[in-house]
Formats: sequence, C-alpha cells, structure tokens
Amino acid sequence: MIKFRVNKIFSSLLAFSLMISLQSCSLLNIFGGGSGYDDNGDLVGAMGREGFEMVRPFGMVAIPPGTFHMGQADEDVAATQINFNKQVTIGPFYMDDTEITNNEYRQFIEDITEGAEVELPEGFVIEDLIPDSTVWTRDFTHHMGDPLVVYYWQHPAFDNYPVVGVDWEAAKYFCEWRTNHMNNYRRDRGLFDMPNFRLPNEAEWEYAARGGRDMNKYPWGGPYIRNTKGCLLANFKPGRGNYFDDGFAYTNPVATFFANDYGLYEMSGNVAEWCEDAFNPSSMPLVWDLNPTYYDESEPKKVVRGGSWKDIAYYLETGTRTFEYKDSSRASIGFRCAMTHLGRSGGSEF
Repeated sequence: MIKFRVNKIFSSLLAFSLMISLQSCSLLNIFGGGSGYDDNGDLVGAMGREGFEMVRPFGMVAIPPGTFHMGQADEDVAATQINFNKQVTIGPFYMDDTEITNNEYRQFIEDITEGAEVELPEGFVIEDLIPDSTVWTRDFTHHMGDPLVVYYWQHPAFDNYPVVGVDWEAAKYFCEWRTNHMNNYRRDRGLFDMPNFRLPNEAEWEYAARGGRDMNKYPWGGPYIRNTKGCLLANFKPGRGNYFDDGFAYTNPVATFFANDYGLYEMSGNVAEWCEDAFNPSSMPLVWDLNPTYYDESEPKKVVRGGSWKDIAYYLETGTRTFEYKDSSRASIGFRCAMTHLGRSGGSEF
C-alpha cells in the first residue's frame, strides 16, 4: 500500500511538471514573468527580478564593518597628529590582499593597447599609463639604478613584485579598467554588475591595516619592528644606509612577509600606497565619522599610506599620514584596489 502511494505521488508530481512546461506562458503571467501578472491588489514588489549576491573578487579579502580610532596610535614625532584622532565607522568592503603586481598591471596595459575597455580622457595617451621606469634613477641622487630601469617593469623576474612608477591618475584608470573588465564578462552571462573597483579611502586603508586591533601601531599587532628572533617584520630602512637587514635592498615579491589578521600582506613597507583622498593636514575634523573620505578636486596632493622599502619605521605606522602629488610617480609608491560590499554585511566571510 505504501509503495502504491509513493508511486501515485511521483506520478502526480511528474504530471504537474509537464503541466508547468506546457503552460509556461500562463505561469509567467501568474508569477511575474510578464507585464500583466495578478498581484491581487497587494503590495508585493516588482516581480521577475533575479536575486543578487556579492562574489568576492579573485585576489581580494573581506574586510568586516566596524568602528575604530583613526589616527596616531603612538606619540607623533611632530606632536601634532595625535590631536586629530577620531572614532569612525567603516562599512564592509573588499581589498586586494597584496599590492598590484607588475604582471597584473601588464594585463591592463596589454588590454587597453589591443582594444581598450576604458576610454582615455582628452589629452591622455596610453604612454601616460605605462609605469615610468626612470623613477629608479630620477628619485635618487647619484644612484646606480640602471639595472632596475631596464628590468623592473619588463623582465619576468619581477612579475610578482609591486608595480611602481604609476601616478595617482594611472592607478585610478586601472580601477576603471578592472571594473569594466569584470562587468563586461558578467553582462555577457546575464549577471548584474558588481560595484566599481576603486582606490581605498584612507580611513578604510588604516582600518584594514590595523587588522581588527584598534590602536595598533603596526599591522602585525605589536609596538616593535622585530619579532622575538630579531627578524624584521617588514621591508623598510631600519637604519641610516641600511636597507638589507630585512632581506631586500629594494622591493620584495608580494606576500613575502606575514599577513595581518585580515589576511592583508605588506600593509607596511615594500611600497607605500595611493589612497582616494586629497591631502589636508586638518581634514580629520572636517570629514564625517562614517566612511569618511576627503574630496577636493582642486588639491593636487593625494594621500599616501604605509611606508616603503626606503622609509624609516615612522612611516610604517598605521596612523602616519603623508602625501604625493597626483601626477608624480615614484619608485616607492604603488597601490591596491578596494570594492564596496553591497547588501548584507553578515555571512561567513565577514
């Protein structure tokens, strides 16, 4: 008897499936696929909209929302920045786990050279976006940078090293290209667009660098630049004329040193990083306390964070602010991208 009932239920389900196939046009009207569905006079929302779920982009990590104290976590050498500490809240976002590498940036250059997924503004040429290799001699007085001029951008030996010689404008265009590159792929498959790739604002950058530990002086959590074995914890200049104690005379391959608690590598040292914000030494009291970003199109100075292979430890501190002119490229400045998370901020990855 039980077997008979199971078979009967199965037959009924099969018949119902056939009915759905044969009456698909009618069902579209019932469930909202057509324009004349019956909502019974109720507020049910527009029908036929597919759901959207954020997908973590390749190479990025999820930074959960939270509140932290932005600003110097230690006494500032100029005894000024500590006065501008401010508690702010940051929404959820994604961030590249490493700085953009030479080979990743080469994909951008090759793509825009072949067909361009980003329109260049008037007065710009592709050459303006190619990393300026002359920074290896131009930035330093009487420095034998010729080998790096020839090899750093072009040679595969440096493919996994952070791209340098890229100004703020070029970094912004990279983000625009990366956005189009991803969303063109998604549109071809009928998927909703993802949010734009962009430079992180400096509040996001500092929040991410701290790795969830409020008032961290350095991304690795402690107040010291060496571990218990005496090993340096980042690539920087620990003393006058001393560049090699950390194992590298110049930059290092990305993800060489330990990641912070959010899974971000080299948030201090290796290369400093462009941020979205215009630089204003007094911007902290001016910006909002929720996802603050200081915009000023008339200000050519842009925020740079994190310190580099040629900087002293002070510039590696999570709260240290500095700047560079947006049309200047340096052998010590690179960047990484961020992306705003849409929808729920919960979930396992946050």
